[in-house]
Amino acid sequence: MASTSLLKSSPVLDKSEWVKGQSIRQPSVSILRCNSSTAAAAAPSALSIRASSYADELVKTAKTVASPGRGILAMDESNATCGKRLASIGLENTEANRQAYRTLLVSAPGLGNYISGAILFEETLYQSTVDGKKIVDVLKEQGIVPGIKVDKGLVPLAGSNDESWCQGLDGLASRSAAYYEQGARFAKWRTVVSIPNGPSALAVKEAAWGLARYAAISQDNGLVPIVEPEILLDGEHGIDRTFEVAQKVWAEVFFYLAENNVMFEGILLKPSMVTPGAECPVRATPQQVAEYTLSLLKRRIPPSVPGIMFLSGGQSEVEATLNLNAMNQAPNPWHVSFSYARALQNTCLKTWGGAAENVEAAQQALLTRAKANSLAQLGKYTGEGESDEAKEGMFVKGYVY
Repeated sequence: MASTSLLKSSPVLDKSEWVKGQSIRQPSVSILRCNSSTAAAAAPSALSIRASSYADELVKTAKTVASPGRGILAMDESNATCGKRLASIGLENTEANRQAYRTLLVSAPGLGNYISGAILFEETLYQSTVDGKKIVDVLKEQGIVPGIKVDKGLVPLAGSNDESWCQGLDGLASRSAAYYEQGARFAKWRTVVSIPNGPSALAVKEAAWGLARYAAISQDNGLVPIVEPEILLDGEHGIDRTFEVAQKVWAEVFFYLAENNVMFEGILLKPSMVTPGAECPVRATPQQVAEYTLSLLKRRIPPSVPGIMFLSGGQSEVEATLNLNAMNQAPNPWHVSFSYARALQNTCLKTWGGAAENVEAAQQALLTRAKANSLAQLGKYTGEGESDEAKEGMFVKGYVY
């Protein structure tokens, strides 16, 4: 009879454990072993899997981010992408303007009631607010776990059908260690698959392998990896084609995560919802999106994964919230929630317009969207009282981050 030593269940992080900017505990090695009792005296175990020296902490962090009624604010726009946001309201892309906007977001009163984690860009992780407080500390005071975007963006994938791959593995271990010291407790790596361009087997395998290597490196350095295999909305294909492609991509991703000894209890998945292509004439209802997406999750995602934090991918603010709400009408094995960027910030940004006198109104717009998605995570969102602006789609064909 084989004897098995497993990781103990870990509770959600107590705010006091990390608010002061201290490590939760000194790393301790956690090892999973399977030993045959008949051969125990003869030889070492044939199977010894190193989970991570941060194993317990990773599980706690993941559970904290995947806590009821809360989701992630993806404010990790690169300086170039943040510049596009600022340009849309007539502001120049300067560090001062980026700082002002980020200050507005993280200091919104009561944001932590609805937001459990915030993904930051590298500049933001080391940045202070306009009042001189470290942004990381402001988030912690709100009860929000700081995270960090670690990939280096998409570049053309040679030998593919005009597809891309995500770079950034070089130097990732040392960067991740530095981000941990700065206060980050989770990471994000986004790669994409394009349905109109294939997707080719090469592009799918490259996306899955890159995500798996990133995830293993992140866990080794104390960061919970958000695994983000985005199926782009671009295309005229129907929802069945999206389902088919996502089924293949998710299978490949989790195969390589296992190959790289990634601990599933210490990751978060950030997938696209299963929807028709943005240019498909046949649209799907929230109930259809929920049915397809949950069916795919049940086929492909182990229940040990704590949270499924969906991206909005160009959906309107209301559409993204309605779809999330539809997925939470019955209990799920995972925490099914959100990790939205534009679907949380669009109205907020336009309300602010770069004017100091509009900060309070802009923060209220952010809180309105955050609360709506909090309700959707609990399956209690009704969609009543939403503005026309919140219903406007945000898809941009060929959008580059």
